[in-house]
Amino acid sequence: MSTNVFHRYANPTKFIGLASAIIPFAWGLTILLGGYGLYLGLFNSPADYQQGETVRIMYVHVPAAWMALGCYTTMAIASAIAIIWKHAVADLIAEETAVIGATFTVLCLVTGSLWGQPMWGTWWVWDARLTSMLVLLFLYLGFMALKNAFDDPQRGTQAARLIALVGWINVPIIKYSVEWWNTLHQPAAVARLDGPTIHPDMLTPLLLMGGAYMTLFTALLLVRVRSHIMERRARSIALALAEARGAGPDEDPAGLRDGATP
Repeated sequence: MSTNVFHRYANPTKFIGLASAIIPFAWGLTILLGGYGLYLGLFNSPADYQQGETVRIMYVHVPAAWMALGCYTTMAIASAIAIIWKHAVADLIAEETAVIGATFTVLCLVTGSLWGQPMWGTWWVWDARLTSMLVLLFLYLGFMALKNAFDDPQRGTQAARLIALVGWINVPIIKYSVEWWNTLHQPAAVARLDGPTIHPDMLTPLLLMGGAYMTLFTALLLVRVRSHIMERRARSIALALAEARGAGPDEDPAGLRDGATP
């Protein structure tokens, strides 16, 4: 039964229906979680005894790091699904996730620099965590570049799938880099086997912001994939109209430039 549901939403029409139902709730949760999380983080949580008020950057930086890794994992899973099951929507999910994931990665790197400068006395250090995070950004950019690097779109898609799968090895490297190597970056304080070491007044807004980032990702991904599918349909309709009318490739296939309707 789960397999039937899985293949059901490979149908673009079914996917659009599901996405349209989820998107409003995802936006609503993003506003609620993000608004409350920011309020608690900026006005209710205590300053750190070492970092002072600078620690509040954490509520933007840490969820961005979580999502940068989560987006790449989503991209890799979608690429694997596209390879194994020829899922019609999976490639679109991977493609649109790359854009969102790269944005989260940039946000993580920028806020990390803002946080690190007063703590370390420098905007950047080539330690294991920061370097592997920069590599993650290059993997996202490489995926997007390979997708459009070939005249044959299928070859570009196959190359992008490969970099998504092979590049995933960088995700656990980022996660465990602070444990495997000496680094200025502080170790994990939330995802620990012995439980979080962060104060509950800081943990609550951090988790709320993490939830807001997840729902934001969901909303953005569904909007972008839905728009991509609808754009493809519009092109197909325009091409069909062009063939029916005998229009040339440089002509206005849908007859819309002068305001006409097909």
